[in-house]
Amino acid sequence: MSDIRTEDEAAIQAVLADSYKAWEAGDADGMVASYTADATAILPGSLRGSRDVIRDNMALAFEGPLKGSSTYNKQLSLRFVGREAAIVVSESGILLAGETEVPEARKVNATWVFEKREGQWLIAAYHNSPVRA
Repeated sequence: MSDIRTEDEAAIQAVLADSYKAWEAGDADGMVASYTADATAILPGSLRGSRDVIRDNMALAFEGPLKGSSTYNKQLSLRFVGREAAIVVSESGILLAGETEVPEARKVNATWVFEKREGQWLIAAYHNSPVRA
């Protein structure tokens, strides 16, 4: 792998790690800090059409059902699409307060789309769907 790709991969991993840490802290602003303004998030039954909408939804969730939660994330792949785009696929899930494992029924397959803007990797889109046999 070229040095640039190694640096790009490390930068993408850092964006994800920062987002996961912000989630654990219940920090909606921090969670979306590396999202593009026009980012989208698609979850079962929900389309969130901008960073602000994603942030507002997460802020409400962190004060309610997701208070004290964290996430489980197992990266399955990372591939580059051209020079300024990348796709990360992961198995993920939400650990509710007090849980140490995500129940199988709550695990999802997730796709993260990254875009490099002005030298910085940002999340442009996120989508998940339940893991089912």
